[in-house]
Amino acid sequence: MSLDQYVTLGNSGLRVSPFCLGAMTFGEDWGWGSSAADSDAIMARFMERGGNFIDTANVYTKGHSEKIIGDFVGKNRGRRDRVVIATKFFGNLYPGDPNAGGAGRKNIVAACEQSLRRLQTDYIDLYWMHAWDRFTPIDETMRALDDLVAAGKVRYIGFSDTPAWKVAQAQTLASLRGWTRLIALQIEYSLLERTVEGELIPMALELGLGVTPWSPLRGGALSGKYTRENAGTVTADRGERVTTALGDKAYAIIDELLRIAREHAATPAAVALAWVQSRPGVASTIIGARRLEQLDQNLAALLVRLAPEETAALDKLSKPTLGFPMQFMSVATMFSHSGATVNGEKSIVWPLAPASDAERY
Repeated sequence: MSLDQYVTLGNSGLRVSPFCLGAMTFGEDWGWGSSAADSDAIMARFMERGGNFIDTANVYTKGHSEKIIGDFVGKNRGRRDRVVIATKFFGNLYPGDPNAGGAGRKNIVAACEQSLRRLQTDYIDLYWMHAWDRFTPIDETMRALDDLVAAGKVRYIGFSDTPAWKVAQAQTLASLRGWTRLIALQIEYSLLERTVEGELIPMALELGLGVTPWSPLRGGALSGKYTRENAGTVTADRGERVTTALGDKAYAIIDELLRIAREHAATPAAVALAWVQSRPGVASTIIGARRLEQLDQNLAALLVRLAPEETAALDKLSKPTLGFPMQFMSVATMFSHSGATVNGEKSIVWPLAPASDAERY
């Protein structure tokens, strides 16, 4: 696969590259990240390779991320029309103002106008709700987003970091009322974060949402920089985000990534990214890069084809513990099918089932 082998995002006609360029590190306003010049070089390389999907948010680097993207694509009409710009609302850039954040109509409209100004464009391709706002009725949020689409300021909408039941409620409400439906779901997903397979991934598959995983390397924990051998001696740029993820299970996964990487003449990061991109429901994985060489290394993951036994080994080592009822559902076929094979899945015989007609009442 290459970066210019595009996929449609969810149940929509929007074509996006299989990797999405994450722009959270565009700008040095948080004390780390890429300069504006380096960010421009990264975007230029990404687009030269065929990438067309860039993801940011109004609050990334205090709004500077959007400004950098706007300076790069906003003044070039041809470049702007070619790229798919995704940004988010929810985050508050005005401390003390309760209406400058969240998913209420007042903030959605204001945040959209501010993002359009920073991005130097008259429309946003994909507008995400950054997280669920439990203080705002979901119908207010969906109706406000529908208005933005009707006004031509937004093309498509999606949700990020929201419980499955709330996403399902929003999608059902939009369907019933003829409002704009969600096309995508942005969630954390990696070999170190697979609990989304319990509710969020199945929901996305059922409701036609394309999944765009963020932090597929868990902040760099799966980059290959941190190994069992150097445990505790390498400083993590992301601090506790990385260090809290490193333990016996993580090192077992990293050991396997290193082994598979050697077989493919690739990096452990490329193998980890290839695993995420191959998961059911995943449309475009969000990759970050603060330097050009990091971008090139991550894009190399598109050339990695994991063998079934390699995927199985990683699956086994990273198997998550899912909450109720998903763990229970894994054995439910025992007493629903009791030994029969359905859709290719064979069940075992329920030991408490009647063994003969004589035992049935």
